[in-house]
Amino acid sequence: MDNTIEKHIQNLRDRLTYLADIFVGKHRDNAQLLEEKLAAFEARARAGQLEDPFAELATVEDLFGYVERRLEASITPMDRVRIVRHPQRVCLRDILENVYDNFTEVGGQDEHSLDPSMLIARAVITRRRGKKTYTQSVMVIGQEKGHGAEFRNGGSVKPWGNAKAQQYMRVAETEGIPIHTYIFTPGSFPIEDYPGAAQQIARNIYSMAGLRVPVITVISEGGSGGAEAIGLADKRLMLSHGYYSVISPEGAAAIEGRLKAGQRATPELIEHCADHLKITAQDNLKFGYIDRIVQEPPLGARPWHFDFFRQLRQEVLRATDEVVISTRKMPVLKRLALARVRRPEANLDDMYTRWGLSSAAKDRLREKRQQKFLRLSRQAARDRPPFLTKMAAATWDWVSKPWISFKYDFYRKHQRQIRTFVEEMGNEWEVFKGRLLAPWHKLTHKLPSARTESKAKELTALSTWSDDGRRSKWNYISPRYKIDRAVTCPNSASYGCLDLWGPDLFAEFAGVCSHCGYHFPMEPEWYVKNVFDLGSVFEFNSEIEAGNPLDFPDFGARIAAAQKKTGAKSGCMTFEARIDNIKMVVAMLMGTFRGGSVGAAEGYKFVEAAQRAAKKRYPFLAYVHGTAGIRIQEGTHGVIQMPRCTVAVRRYIESGGLYMVLYDTNSFAGPVASFLGCSPYQFAVRSSNIGFAGPGVIKETTGMDVPPKYHRSYRALSRGHIQGIWDRRQIRANLKQALLTIGGRNLYYR
Repeated sequence: MDNTIEKHIQNLRDRLTYLADIFVGKHRDNAQLLEEKLAAFEARARAGQLEDPFAELATVEDLFGYVERRLEASITPMDRVRIVRHPQRVCLRDILENVYDNFTEVGGQDEHSLDPSMLIARAVITRRRGKKTYTQSVMVIGQEKGHGAEFRNGGSVKPWGNAKAQQYMRVAETEGIPIHTYIFTPGSFPIEDYPGAAQQIARNIYSMAGLRVPVITVISEGGSGGAEAIGLADKRLMLSHGYYSVISPEGAAAIEGRLKAGQRATPELIEHCADHLKITAQDNLKFGYIDRIVQEPPLGARPWHFDFFRQLRQEVLRATDEVVISTRKMPVLKRLALARVRRPEANLDDMYTRWGLSSAAKDRLREKRQQKFLRLSRQAARDRPPFLTKMAAATWDWVSKPWISFKYDFYRKHQRQIRTFVEEMGNEWEVFKGRLLAPWHKLTHKLPSARTESKAKELTALSTWSDDGRRSKWNYISPRYKIDRAVTCPNSASYGCLDLWGPDLFAEFAGVCSHCGYHFPMEPEWYVKNVFDLGSVFEFNSEIEAGNPLDFPDFGARIAAAQKKTGAKSGCMTFEARIDNIKMVVAMLMGTFRGGSVGAAEGYKFVEAAQRAAKKRYPFLAYVHGTAGIRIQEGTHGVIQMPRCTVAVRRYIESGGLYMVLYDTNSFAGPVASFLGCSPYQFAVRSSNIGFAGPGVIKETTGMDVPPKYHRSYRALSRGHIQGIWDRRQIRANLKQALLTIGGRNLYYR
């Protein structure tokens, strides 16, 4: 048998295996038909009974193509997940070899790398304009799953792999070249070894929000928050058979089914979760979380689909050109250039756009990227304030804006000169007033006065005890103080703690073991009423409430139950408060509301709080009473809050604000890996746990048994993830100290 024919037969057998793998038992009649036709052709080929082998081979291949096109229409979201996970799926190295004209891998080679799952290459693309040829450089960053899969870790990147990506993003920014990122990951490798999974993802997102070069992202498999480490981009493209989700369907099924360690979800439940999480490219385009879909061949792109690579090359060129052109100032020229680039029939290889940007264009590029992410997901949050409330807020913003602009943009800049002028005028007035009233003072000085008598009485009278302003030690006492029994400390076996009387523990001791210092969890109200000045707390945006934007089955009822139980409309409370009359804005993630998980409503409130703090020049505190991560039932509406809130935080910090984070109880996953973990000042309450994933998830994902107390705050401190550990009873004093010593001159009280 001819070697060429044999290779084609092997290719068709691979396609049969591919069909069986992605459909797992479905469409068996189609698979059986193809198997029979291929077996018959192979038998005749080996027997030498083919009159025209290539013509008959073409007939069999056409049949395969027909069946694949027909099956394409029946693909489910879970089928797409299996497609992107399949070993035959295109990977980053295939893209480097077929989309770019040349490349050099940097930061490692094959298994000899800091983290082989993160591949970085300096690549070039050659384009023409007329007879002239131009070579354009680009930094390519992405997860690699194939080509040495035994050491690629399935595209699951370790913390130092994401650190490597951040390093070369900065290199690209220094060199002034665009960045193309490719997302092929089921999620990050959940370990806390320095620099830490959560903290490094947060640093990556924070850095990408401020990059001054074009960033283009192509998504194939965006599983969980680990995808966001290289996902904050000016243009986000997505392969038509890819998926982008807050969690894998299997992980969602485990949570929905409340499965214990070792239990497996049923295929039906997994399919159910995949359907309702809205993970496909079409879903994400509708939500606005991607900008364009790159069409793939039926049943997904594989390495031998060279037409797909040509199309992908055109799409990344088009996206990069659009980003660069959009930074231009002249609107007419901008519109003409964009129309030319966006023509479907345009061959971008024969059209050249200079990718270099001026300093002003870089600023416009960054601003446009940040504004883009700040606008995302607002439609997924339920914001229904009364009309009069809405009008009053808008009116107040309109009225206060000139005053704030005058106070901070003008007065603060010229404060010293104005103060000097006022003091000099005050001194001159005192001299003038003294001379003007001197005759009157001379006359009245000779008259008898009651002032002297009253002053003498004041000095000789006995002092009296005053109870004004006295208050109890705690303004709020946990209802658990009514537990009229002894409570055992969890550390009693280790430290020999004696049992504590419930009324003493939760009232006088504020839930802190008097022997070892273990902190029992407390209600959010304890912190609101005991940390801040009495009567100073003013809540805003309370009408924004969590909902069920994906219409996830039965989840609306669970949200309503949480609202009824807690009395809150969402898992985030935003308010203004004072500590010894120092005003600040606080965003509190409340662990009592669905574990403090973050969805569209919580992200909306957090962004608004950061913007309010920036406008008023107040310090901004993110108090994490507890967070279980991103709310999975909201799908990408939830995961998009990671880059969105991080952008808001970065803009606040760059405006000169002081952003602090305080962790309590359990703080995990997406929020820690984004808008919390990027803070330069992070503190934790004793006995709190901080990390990217819990011990059970780490065990299931990595097979590793983490040591006891792996996520405890003191370990996070030793790893450099936080900057200090506070006692609950000292939070107020410590916050006051931080406010007086940390922060820039832009804050109003400086």
